[in-house]
Amino acid sequence: MDVKLRIRDIRVVPVIRGATVDNVIPIGLALQRGGISIMEITMETSEALRALEKAVIELGEMVIGAGTVLDTETASRAIATGAQFIVSPFLSIDVIQMTKQNRVVSIAGGLTPTEIVNAFQHGADMVKIFPAHVFGPNYIRSLKEPLPHIPLIATGGINTKTAGEYIKAGVDAIGVGNSLVSVKDGLGKDRWKIITERAAQWVSIVQKEREKKTNELY
Repeated sequence: MDVKLRIRDIRVVPVIRGATVDNVIPIGLALQRGGISIMEITMETSEALRALEKAVIELGEMVIGAGTVLDTETASRAIATGAQFIVSPFLSIDVIQMTKQNRVVSIAGGLTPTEIVNAFQHGADMVKIFPAHVFGPNYIRSLKEPLPHIPLIATGGINTKTAGEYIKAGVDAIGVGNSLVSVKDGLGKDRWKIITERAAQWVSIVQKEREKKTNELY
């Protein structure tokens, strides 16, 4: 499985905050039913690693990664648990290098051109622009002009109304948090259906932008 290709194909990376061993499988299955077979489980909660391990074991072909990775110790533990990609909210060369030494996809945080180029030169496979909404799609477009070779993921404050503009601006994927999965809102029976419906909506947005781009070429 080529994790980078999967991310660039689906183009939507759900960012799951507050994942537990009880909710992670229903969340993953709901996302899969909606057409999204990727999930980033953030590491700021005590149960995150156990949830990640359970997801890796039980969700089959789904690509599972660890997010909010702040140091090499957390990265190492997540990789040992089975994480297929490691995401940081800021530039940490140590995390990039340790991740790549373990042959796992590295998605480093960056905002300025200096941080983005520095991350890529030190081995990051993709660079996460965070918080993307502060600068908006025009900022992404400006970055891609001199840096077309660096894959970017825009994360932070993006919703279904703005997602298309980020895709048109040139991002390879979008990180999506509460507008797709919000654990704090409660996760009852209807919530799984809502997650599936939201996932399908995001997939539809990506497909529409692909079709527009194809039509522009012909």
